[in-house]
Amino acid sequence: VQLQAFGGGLVQTGGSLRLSCAASGRTLSNYVMGWFRQAPGKEREFVAFISRSGGSTYYADSVKGRFTISRDNAKNTVYLQMNSLKPEDTAVYYCAARIAGWSTSTDDYDDWGQGTEVTVSS
Repeated sequence: VQLQAFGGGLVQTGGSLRLSCAASGRTLSNYVMGWFRQAPGKEREFVAFISRSGGSTYYADSVKGRFTISRDNAKNTVYLQMNSLKPEDTAVYYCAARIAGWSTSTDDYDDWGQGTEVTVSS
C-alpha cells in the first residue's frame, strides 16, 4: 500500500496539529496502522497504532493523553490528532502499515509514508 502523510507544520508549545495519512493501492482496512517519529539525531520511535477496525489503540507513554490516533476506512485515511504539543514532540512523523498483528517495532511494518515534519517552538 502507498502511503502519504501530511499536515505537519510549525506550532507553538501547547498548540495542536492533526496529521493525516492517505493510502492508495490497497484497502486500508486490511492493515494495522501506526505512527512513528524521528527527531534530529535520534532513532525512529513508536508513537501509536490502531487496529484494523479502529476499535483498539495503543500509545507510547510520552504521548498518552495528548495524542489520539483514529482511522476512516471508507476514506482510506488514518489520523493523528496531537494536542498540548511540547518542543520534544518536534520530529518528522511517519505513518506505516502492517498486514500482520499489532506491533510497536519499526522493523515489523511493511509500508511507510514519506514523513511530515512537525516543529514545536518554545
